[in-house]
Amino acid sequence: MDDAFTLLRQAVDLLPDDAVAENGQTVGDVREDIRRQEWEMVLGVLIEIGDVHPVSVDFWELLAEAARQMMLDRSRRWCEWRGWEAQHGTVRATLSLVGSGEGRRETVFAADGQLRPMWDIGNRTAEGERELNVARLWVEYAQELCPGQTADVRLAPLSPEQWRHLTCGDVITMHEARPVVGRATVIEVLPPRA
Repeated sequence: MDDAFTLLRQAVDLLPDDAVAENGQTVGDVREDIRRQEWEMVLGVLIEIGDVHPVSVDFWELLAEAARQMMLDRSRRWCEWRGWEAQHGTVRATLSLVGSGEGRRETVFAADGQLRPMWDIGNRTAEGERELNVARLWVEYAQELCPGQTADVRLAPLSPEQWRHLTCGDVITMHEARPVVGRATVIEVLPPRA
């Protein structure tokens, strides 16, 4: 197994020279940071480039392993998440949780993909009953989400093919048991890149 620094160099080599992060940092900037051995900065910029530029599953796997070796657990989980998205597609939505007095959830939850709620996405069983589908949930730009809050989220369905019918503007509901704990409006559906 290569060390984290070799993995980061390999990840840079998977990018086209014209790839740019949202903040304007380029592949050339990343190579300069590598020469200066700014490893955590290199990882961060590579993640930012990958977040705005189409990259392969291999790219995310290299970053995830580098982050694991650098003991950057949240970065590792994010890179694993993005690798899954590249392979299976992405559903993004704006989620509004019901208030703590209105639903089952009374407490905050970690926003890093560990929660696996059920979703009513319009699917029905063979008997015509409502079918709930499970998807992991990652809240964008937040460490946690509280009852009553609204945030953009990314969903990783356990059965991605059952979610392919969703389009922008569809409203889906989040469940942790039978009561609705949140409503989400789909804002983007991207196909797999792999």
